[in-house]
Amino acid sequence: MTPAAAAAAAAAAAAAARITPALTAAQAAAATQTAAAAAAAATANSSNNNNNKQQIHQQQQQQQQHHHHYHHHYHQQQHHQHQQHPQQQQQQQQQQQQQQHHHHHQHHHHQQQQQHHHQQQQQHHHQQHQQQQHHHHHQQPHHQQQQQHQHQHHQQQQQHQQPHHQQQQHHQQHQQQQQQQQQQQQQQQQQQQQQQTSGSFVLRAVLSGIINWGITPTALLPLASSS
Repeated sequence: MTPAAAAAAAAAAAAAARITPALTAAQAAAATQTAAAAAAAATANSSNNNNNKQQIHQQQQQQQQHHHHYHHHYHQQQHHQHQQHPQQQQQQQQQQQQQQHHHHHQHHHHQQQQQHHHQQQQQHHHQQHQQQQHHHHHQQPHHQQQQQHQHQHHQQQQQHQQPHHQQQQHHQQHQQQQQQQQQQQQQQQQQQQQQQTSGSFVLRAVLSGIINWGITPTALLPLASSS
């Protein structure tokens, strides 16, 4: 087999391999037999190599048109696909690069947002902590002032209550003294009443003795003096 025939057979096999998924098993076998027959004809007629290439090319074109309804030339399709393939690769590479750049940009932007958000949270938390410390520091002197004021007020109340309590005690002592004086007066009155009653009893006894027994008043003088 000449190199040209081998290249034609390889091209036919490659074409059959590409169209095999869309063909049935029988159609793929027919395409393979056609490629083998074309290769044998090319080997037998090496002098007519160009004609065989044209026939193989026409058969391949007919098979492709029959099975895939392709209206373009096989070599044109291959050349067009070969040209499109680098463009597609370039487009895919550009898209990947753009996606990677976009992803990198998003990642960088996300990091910036996270860092900015984290810094804002730290600053806000630090500000709140400072404000709370300042507020707590401000409350402590006020609380001490309130305690001092309450303590002074309590002392004033105690001082004010103590003289009042002393006045009450003095008033109670004065009342007790008055009660004692009243009791003494009552005792004196009772003694006076007893003395009066005893004196009146003696007088009654004297009078009754004079009247009843004829006793002279001189005889009753020692009794009256003793009483």
